[in-house]
Amino acid sequence: MTDRPEFTHRRVRRGLIGPFGGRQLLAGAIVILVAGVLLVIVTTPLGSVNPISPNDPQATPYLLGAAPTNGLRVGEVPPELTITGPNGQPASLTDLDGRPVRLADLRGKAVWINFWASWCPPCQSETPVLRDIADRYRDRGLAVVGISVQESSPSNVAAYVAKYQLGYTIAADSTGDVFRSYRLYALPTQFFLGPEGAIRAIVPAPMSMTRAIAQVEAILPSGVSPAPGAASAAPSAASPGP
Repeated sequence: MTDRPEFTHRRVRRGLIGPFGGRQLLAGAIVILVAGVLLVIVTTPLGSVNPISPNDPQATPYLLGAAPTNGLRVGEVPPELTITGPNGQPASLTDLDGRPVRLADLRGKAVWINFWASWCPPCQSETPVLRDIADRYRDRGLAVVGISVQESSPSNVAAYVAKYQLGYTIAADSTGDVFRSYRLYALPTQFFLGPEGAIRAIVPAPMSMTRAIAQVEAILPSGVSPAPGAASAAPSAASPGP
C-alpha cells in the first residue's frame, strides 16, 4: 500500500460582514463620509447672511466677486454718493431726472439704499418689495434710494422703472464710482441708515417682504405716526420678469 498524503482541514477566514474585513469596512465608511461632506459644500447656496431654515428660506444674490476684507461696517457713516464728473472733478450722483441725490439731504429720515441691476434675477424678484415698502412707509419718514450698477445705459434703467412704475428715487451709477466706494461684491446689496446717517444694517442679499418690514421698522424716525390705512395696505403680488 502506498502512502497517501495526510488530509488536513484549514478553517476558512471570514470577514466581519460577508467577505469584507474590518479595514475594508472602515475605509468604505470614510469614503462615504467624505463624499457626503463634499455634497453638502457644493449644494449650499452662496450669499446668505443668516442661517437658512425651513421656516425662513432666503434667495441668494448675484455674486460679482469675493467679499472685501475692508468693507463698510455697521455703525459707520457711509460715503456720500459721489461720482467723477465730465470735467474730472467729484460730482453728486443724480437721479434719472438729473436731480442730485445726497445722503446729507436725507438726514433725519430712515434711508434704504438698494444697489441693483435690471439684468439681475435676484434684483428683479425683490422689486415688488421695494416698490410696496417705499409707498407704505414714505409718510413715516422712509427714503428709498435705488442705485443701478453695470447697466448698458441709463435709458435701460429708465425703461425698467417705467415698466414697473417705481415711485422711489432711482439713480444710475454709470461710472461705477459709487459701486467701488461702497466696496460691493453682490447684487442686490442693501444698506439701512438711521436718521442720524449711520449704517444700521447691511444685507448682501434680496429682501423678502417680512425681512424688509423688520429692517425698516427698526430705523424709522421716532414720533412719526402711520397714515390712516397705511399699515394695512396689502403688498402687490406682481413680480417683474427678466
